[in-house]
Amino acid sequence: MRKKIFLNMCLTALITVLLATVLTTVVYYSDFAGHMEDEVRETADSIKPAVEQLGAGYLESLKNPKNRLTLIDGDGTVLYDSQADAAAMENHGDREEVREALASGAGEVTRMSDTIDEKTYYYAVKLTDGQVLRIASTTDTVFAALFSVLPWIVGSALLAVAVTALLSSYLTKRIVAPINQLDLEHPEENLTYDEISPLLTKISKQNQAIAAQMRSLKEKQEEFTAITENMSEGFLVLDHHTDILSYNTSALRLLGCPDAQAGGRESALTLNRSASFRSVVDGALSGKRSQQLLRENGRCCQVLGNPVLRDGEVVGAVVVILDITEREERENLRREFTANVSHELKTPLTSISGFAEIMQNGMVKPADVPRFAGNIYTESQRLISLVDDIMRLSRLDEEDVQLPSEDLDLLALAQDVARRLEPAAKEQGLTMAVQGSGSIRGVRSIVDEMVYNLCDNAVKYNRKGGSVTITVTEGSRDVTLSVADTGIGIPAADRERVFERFYRVDKSHSKEIGGTGLGLSIVKHGAAFHNAQVRLESQEGKGTTVTLTFPRRYRV
Repeated sequence: MRKKIFLNMCLTALITVLLATVLTTVVYYSDFAGHMEDEVRETADSIKPAVEQLGAGYLESLKNPKNRLTLIDGDGTVLYDSQADAAAMENHGDREEVREALASGAGEVTRMSDTIDEKTYYYAVKLTDGQVLRIASTTDTVFAALFSVLPWIVGSALLAVAVTALLSSYLTKRIVAPINQLDLEHPEENLTYDEISPLLTKISKQNQAIAAQMRSLKEKQEEFTAITENMSEGFLVLDHHTDILSYNTSALRLLGCPDAQAGGRESALTLNRSASFRSVVDGALSGKRSQQLLRENGRCCQVLGNPVLRDGEVVGAVVVILDITEREERENLRREFTANVSHELKTPLTSISGFAEIMQNGMVKPADVPRFAGNIYTESQRLISLVDDIMRLSRLDEEDVQLPSEDLDLLALAQDVARRLEPAAKEQGLTMAVQGSGSIRGVRSIVDEMVYNLCDNAVKYNRKGGSVTITVTEGSRDVTLSVADTGIGIPAADRERVFERFYRVDKSHSKEIGGTGLGLSIVKHGAAFHNAQVRLESQEGKGTTVTLTFPRRYRV
């Protein structure tokens, strides 16, 4: 803009100077021509008397006259000419100025001279003897005078142009300075030309609209980021070159590079170089939906790829990564549980069916019938216990199960469990002790089952003459219940698995005592239901201690 203003001002000044020069030249030329004609007339009037007295001799006596002098006879014969040979000149009787002078005493005309071939002003005056004195002045005289002052005119023009350039530069700075100093962030607060006030008002409105759009975009971006960053699923948006356009941190974590920072047009194939991931990306960018299982760092992920189309052409891809590790684990547990349940149910049913078949076929002696019937009863009770435990576990697995809670006196509940197990303890010569105090908020049936299973295991897996100690301790934030026995203990290799369903440390011993393998699993799930913690400590040959730590109120 500044350059344009400067050039326009200089161009305007230059045109103005040129026009002024031309106009001055025209005016000067016209004025000088008028002066020249007046000078010719005055010259003719001044030398007329001398020529009338002395004739052509006077004219010859003049040295280098300024103008051309010609003496013409009344019949048109040239008697004298200061610039040509009179004898060689043609008759001038037909010359307009000569005719006018002979007719009226004086005549004048401007034309091209036949002799010197130049534009010439002629003035003729009639003498008393009938002869005509003619004085001619060519335009060369005018231009000579003009050229004499031309350097001054050119110099003045150049000076004017230089001054104009300096003034244009200065004025341009003055004009542009307020514009350059405009605060476009607050356009209406500027003090500048009235002519640009409408523009500033428009800019202000545009700024407000842009600011509103930016706020909206920022809010949407923040909302999008908040949603995507809190997604457990990972996603990647890729262009057709596999470069990453957008992503979330879950994608990096699931692909095995949680510390990476994807961006700056980085290829997604650098995040994970497995054949499965490449297959999904390549398939999506080829226009096909694809999916693969990806196993990284002990986790199982399902990778889904979908092409992004524009006008029927693939311009990118969206890759979604789903963590299905827990689903796979649950599926494995379900299959294992189904297999275990089938096995555990089949074992007593097979025994019951076998004894019943033998009795049906009359292959049992009357004396053996009570023993066979006892075996059938024992196996059926085992079957009932197994089904009950499975039902309890199923109920605890239901996350949304609603059961009534109440204030529970753990000491009283433990004492009741001890009384129910007292006959079994006496059979093995065990001593049971309950001590301490403490209350919690919980579901009575579940807590009772948890304490019963712990105490039952402590009795079953104890040695003759051993002891079982139940201790309730109340703290400021939690209440603990521990069951300690002096039994056979648990090997270190098995301590992490004893809470698994149907897992038994000593399968032969468990069969003898009628265990289902679900007791500690029920304890684990019951603890999770009450937000409680389970801790197991054991030494082979010395005993085991299991501690339950309950919050005072497990649910608000």
